[in-house]
Amino acid sequence: MTATQSPVPEIHVAVGVIVREGRVLIARRPDHVHQGGLLEFPGGKVEAGETVQQALVREIAEETGLSLSETSLEPVIGIRHDYGDKRVFLDVWRTSEASGEPEGREGQPVDWLEPEQLRDQDFPVANRPVIRALRLPGVLAITGAMTSADDGLASLEGGLGQLEASGATCVVLRAPELSPEDYVRFASKAVALCTGQGLTPILHGSPEIFDAVPGAGGLHLPWSEAQALASRPVPESVWLGVSCHDADQLAHAAALGADYATLGPVQPTRSHPGCPAMGWEQFEALVAQAVIPVYALGGVGPGEAVAARRLGGQGVAGIRFWWRSDR
Repeated sequence: MTATQSPVPEIHVAVGVIVREGRVLIARRPDHVHQGGLLEFPGGKVEAGETVQQALVREIAEETGLSLSETSLEPVIGIRHDYGDKRVFLDVWRTSEASGEPEGREGQPVDWLEPEQLRDQDFPVANRPVIRALRLPGVLAITGAMTSADDGLASLEGGLGQLEASGATCVVLRAPELSPEDYVRFASKAVALCTGQGLTPILHGSPEIFDAVPGAGGLHLPWSEAQALASRPVPESVWLGVSCHDADQLAHAAALGADYATLGPVQPTRSHPGCPAMGWEQFEALVAQAVIPVYALGGVGPGEAVAARRLGGQGVAGIRFWWRSDR
């Protein structure tokens, strides 16, 4: 950039994820505007003197006729993206309490879609993390300590009832105590068990582990594995998660193309008694900088999922709320 050039200003955009009966309100952008013809979550520019909540209430009413309450809005994620000719900050908020029936008051088609119907290619590229946040559960289950593959499978089976009650639909199959050979044996059977129960099994470890165990729904990288990678090691069709502990690690996870990250420990844990907890205030500050969905990890359970979401997180990840051997 030369001395006579000025940086492209950033546009602050309030984005609404409006949910009704499990479906999300989507609009199609007019052909003549930036990114025309693509789908979008409704919303618009935050004007001078407005809070993002005020802007969202105004924009949704103007665009769709729906009425929102500012107090019903919960933060989802903040995304900064540079399109080259335009820089945007998407400030995304969610509500399930919109009243009225939506209509495209600016001539745009609107519709309610299931989260599974949202495809990356139909939206501006900056919307990818929003789609991930809608598809991911608010509670991410992680397997706990096990002495053998058989012990792990027994604990997994024993925890299925508690898992269902928690609302978790994805299970990270973490077992650092097992040898690589035993882990493959455990994970192969656990993948079949989880799939049969309608759960998404996510392997934990290296990219080689993902190649060794067919049928998994994703891979969760410990930081020791993630830090050595420069690109996404698994297909886009499966989940990729990364264990993170600070802002730099979250940024690296995003650069890898991760779909989500865990961040912690947020609170003290029995499993890591000497590890200092960051606390909810630091969690909120780090999540505000992240451009992928982030789960709170460490000393948290389903009861803290709402608190985590109100601070901008995806929800909570944990072991003890469901894993039999850790009770």
